[in-house]
Amino acid sequence: MNFLRQAFFQGSRFVCAVAMSLALGGRPALAAEAAAPMSPENKMAWFDAARFGMFIHWGVYSVPAGEWQGQTWYGEWFQLETRMPAAKYAGFAAQFNPVQFDANAWVKVAKSAGVKYIVITSKHHDGFCMFDTKLTGYNIVLATPWHRDPLKELAAACQAAGIKLCFYYSVPDWHSPDFPAKYSQHKFHGDPQADADLEKYVTYVKGQIRELLTNYGPVGILWFDDGGSFEGLDHAQVARLMHAQEIIDEIHQLQPQCLVNNRLGLPADYGTPEQFIPGGKQSSAFEVCMTLNDHWGYNKNDHKWKPAKTVIQNLVDIASKGGNYLLNVGPTAEGTLPPEAVQIFGEVGAWMKVNSPAIYGTSASPLKTQPAWGRITAKDGKLFLHVFDWPKDGRLVVPGLKTKIAKAHLLAGWWHKGLPVTHGADGVTIMVPAEAPDKISSTVVLEIKGAIEAE
Repeated sequence: MNFLRQAFFQGSRFVCAVAMSLALGGRPALAAEAAAPMSPENKMAWFDAARFGMFIHWGVYSVPAGEWQGQTWYGEWFQLETRMPAAKYAGFAAQFNPVQFDANAWVKVAKSAGVKYIVITSKHHDGFCMFDTKLTGYNIVLATPWHRDPLKELAAACQAAGIKLCFYYSVPDWHSPDFPAKYSQHKFHGDPQADADLEKYVTYVKGQIRELLTNYGPVGILWFDDGGSFEGLDHAQVARLMHAQEIIDEIHQLQPQCLVNNRLGLPADYGTPEQFIPGGKQSSAFEVCMTLNDHWGYNKNDHKWKPAKTVIQNLVDIASKGGNYLLNVGPTAEGTLPPEAVQIFGEVGAWMKVNSPAIYGTSASPLKTQPAWGRITAKDGKLFLHVFDWPKDGRLVVPGLKTKIAKAHLLAGWWHKGLPVTHGADGVTIMVPAEAPDKISSTVVLEIKGAIEAE
């Protein structure tokens, strides 16, 4: 994925799956868990409660860092955008030596921000594998001077921190000799082969999925991304060519709690809108994936960072519609997270320490329209009013709300008194303090009497 190529690939389709917990060490736990599979509702429980995830795009494209021959706009699609042959592009692998990588440091940033799951690229469209696969030598252990498996280290760090580790996996492959160029984005391949055999490639994909789901302990999400490949074919045709149902069946066999999103062309558990937030509550679960700046992969010249205010209000907006926010960062070739990203995640974490009860495990607003002052989430007989624009007159009106309020109070710990509430023809009015507890988003809690009623 790449912000700057969005306009060129608006038809992109992706696949994503969420895998169940697998005991570290793998196989012994599978039989027991397979014997007592969870219900579809329970499979979705962790995902519905999480609300906030970190996306990480990391690969050899971080070596050129977005710059080539005077141009500075490249990202993780570097190879296609420069039309670079595979042999030349592989030279970046020889330079990829992330000696500053520290899995625990990455996970600490995520956990401090309130992130519940991490999705990281195991293989992007360039075909370079960021894990110790036995099915190709084009991987970080064998093709770089670093010779380490970062996914193995992240697996241990995530498990210790209580964060779900998840893997992104690209469907097209610009390096594999068996992926036909005719199915690739813009018909590009780094080393196109006339005898490319998609059936052999599907076997390769299945093998790598088995590795990812059996060698890394608990896995949360397995993201398949087709990035706009298979142009001109409908979802059913792509599913048939890629043996999608067989892949899904094998995922379910290896890890029965796997969730599959809506980008494989088959019935799905949840959707994944990219770089935009839906306008209202959705009829099914969804996850918005979005960049923190303008690129997915690391670009040293991209300083268009979203401020913490934007990130927090995006998170609230998405939660108020029943979705998750998957926010991306691209690490450097040295293995560090950009300091700007670390700072922003830290500021988000400071807000989450106070307001996370109004985010985790919440459902969408019961109101048909969002109030002008902010957003609403609901949980356990409570409505959480996320106020972006604090009322200057001290009157916070929830239009159309007819439910009786047992108590209203601020979520912030410094204000323990109840807030005065009145009911009128225009809804419920809460009298709030003159100053907002938080300059970005303050939370007012309404404890409800009985069922929620609204116009």
